[in-house]
Order: sequence, then structure tokens, then C-alpha cells
Amino acid sequence: MNKTQNSKYDLEDRTRLFAEKCRDYIRDLPKTTTNNEYGNQLARASGSPGANYIEANEALSKKDFVMRIKICRKEAKESVFWLRLSQPRNEKEEDKLVLIDEAQQLVKIFNSIVEKSI
Repeated sequence: MNKTQNSKYDLEDRTRLFAEKCRDYIRDLPKTTTNNEYGNQLARASGSPGANYIEANEALSKKDFVMRIKICRKEAKESVFWLRLSQPRNEKEEDKLVLIDEAQQLVKIFNSIVEKSI
């Protein structure tokens, strides 16, 4: 496997790990009406970058690839939104900040991919 392929799979792993960590974070949220809704939205948004990144790597055209990467970027941004709205227990506030940072890093990575692809 060459370096480009390794990078591709590293980002697949990174997006999967992000979704898994969000899943665990959601599981630990206090059960309130708003946290339930925000958690549901976060679960969908946090898994989407990984799924769309896999789809991008199977794209049929450059235009399709760029569109999928833009979706990855959009869903990572949306994850930040839902994380900010969630209200964890005090001891989980640091987990929230770590997840927000990871989502913001993913946004930057996907933005860079878009810029280099167009």
C-alpha cells in the first residue's frame, strides 16, 4: 500500500473513531428531552463524515468526489453544533470539548481536500 492509500484509510479510521466516541458521549448524556433530541441529531451527523468519505473514495467522477467531501465537511460542522448544544454531566464537559476539537479538525481536513481538488 502506498502512502496515499495509507492516508485514505487513516482518515476512514479517524472518522469511524470520531463517530464511536460521539456514540459513547451520547450514551452518557443525562436523559432530558433536549439531550435526547440533540443526541439523536449528533448520532446521525457524527457518523456521516465517515460514511460519505468511504463513498467519496468510490466516486465515479471528480465532481462526485468533491460533492461527497463537501458533505463530510458539512456534517462535521453540524456535529460541532449539536455537541455545543448538548448538556453533559460536569465530569463529561472535557469529553465534549475534545469532541468539538476533533470535529473542527475534521472540518479543516475536508476543507483542505476540497480546495486541493478544485
